[in-house]
Amino acid sequence: MSYRAGRHFLQIPGPTNVPDRVLRAMSQPTIDHRGPEFQALGRELLDGVREVFGTTRPVVIFPASGTGAWEAALVNVLSPGDRVLMFETGHFATLWKQIAERMGLAVEWVPGDWRRGVDPAQVEAQLQEDRGHAVKAVCVVHNETSTGVASRIPLVRHAIDHARHPALFMVDTISSLGSIDYRHDEWGVDVTVGASQKGLMLPPGLSFNVVGEKALAAHGRAALPRAYWDWSAVLAANEKGFFPYTPATNLLYGLKEALAMLREEGLPRVFARHARHGEATRRAVRAWGLEIL
Repeated sequence: MSYRAGRHFLQIPGPTNVPDRVLRAMSQPTIDHRGPEFQALGRELLDGVREVFGTTRPVVIFPASGTGAWEAALVNVLSPGDRVLMFETGHFATLWKQIAERMGLAVEWVPGDWRRGVDPAQVEAQLQEDRGHAVKAVCVVHNETSTGVASRIPLVRHAIDHARHPALFMVDTISSLGSIDYRHDEWGVDVTVGASQKGLMLPPGLSFNVVGEKALAAHGRAALPRAYWDWSAVLAANEKGFFPYTPATNLLYGLKEALAMLREEGLPRVFARHARHGEATRRAVRAWGLEIL
């Protein structure tokens, strides 16, 4: 049997390398997820994770990849045949569209060239044409993992408001959360989708939905089938610090440590570090004579 020398360094857009502190935290023994020790952990995490999303609203945590969070976001607020406005900004925006179609939603798909984020003017134009308010949700990917292209979320929100359209605003932050500035409450987002394996410095396996007030109201009317993804069951259990299913306990240990690391460095410094590394990469690419998206 042969053994690989050294330590493997993961060099893909995500999952990312997991810090030693997080790996060590995850190595703790699994505890009873119905006991008081876990209850204290659950309450701490459900409160602490809100800071990263920039919200005071409930954050639902699923044992799932980001794909699960996509589906959960859709089935909890929409009904069969509802129209959703989605934008082609890259590979993962396209995958979210495919999930929506499989859920029986009517996707109004705006083609793109994968080189730019969502155009707020185009959002406003599309919604102004929808005089009957048939579009029930606008779905945008904040940062496109496949290309690094980012969309300007506050300007998209302004476009929706300027069109005076009641559609829900849903944002995928799977590769932006904890890496670039994001503010669920301040930017007027109704549902935020997130996952553990990028800026949160964890392995794959946790996904998130931030549930805005308007989204929670829509949840009461939504008729798409849901069981595992049902926010109601999760939110009810979360009130006591628990989950309605077996949680990914050791990943939650890791999340606690990752949140501590982010707080220690400070989110503004974290964002500045990512911006600095991004600019260094762009300068290198230009020096090689290649084109920047």
